[in-house]
Order: sequence, then structure tokens, then C-alpha cells
Amino acid sequence: MVRLPLTPAEVERGQRLGALLRRARGERSMLVTALEAGVSPETLRKIESGRVATPAFPTIAAIADVLGLSLDAVWSEINQSDGGAELARSGRYAGGRLAS
Repeated sequence: MVRLPLTPAEVERGQRLGALLRRARGERSMLVTALEAGVSPETLRKIESGRVATPAFPTIAAIADVLGLSLDAVWSEINQSDGGAELARSGRYAGGRLAS
């Protein structure tokens, strides 16, 4: 299966997601956070750096839970400048990912 290139809006959302998770993690160890969420530290690092702009929904749900973030707050934060409705209209929500 060929994956379509990310749009600039998707890249920006990924960067906002990474920044949100870094802020929420604060001084907490990346290793401890990742292990508690059941993801690899490398996965968390890539998400926080924006290298994985469209992580799987269960991954974000697990990390958000460990950090005490509601999924509503995460969704609201990452869609602050382009509107969450755009994602639904674009038809690019699929496969259990925030946007792909």
C-alpha cells in the first residue's frame, strides 16, 4: 500500500502534538513515560519531535493517559489553527490514526 505524502496541515498538527506531549511530560523521563504507556522510547521521541506526524490513535491514547491528558484536550490542541472539522471533511481520517 502506498502512503500519500502528508499535507502541510498534517505536518503542523504533528508538530503541535509533539510540543503538547513534551510540555505535558515536563521533567518526567521519556523512558519512564514511554514504558508506562507501552510504547518504545524511540516511538515517543519520534512523536515528540514531529517525525511521526500521524501516530496511531491507540498510541496517543496510551501516552495521553500516562500524562493525564484528556483526548478531547489533545484533539483541541492539535487542531487549534486548522479546525477539527477539516479532518472529517477531508476524508483523511482512517485506519485508527489521528490523520493520515
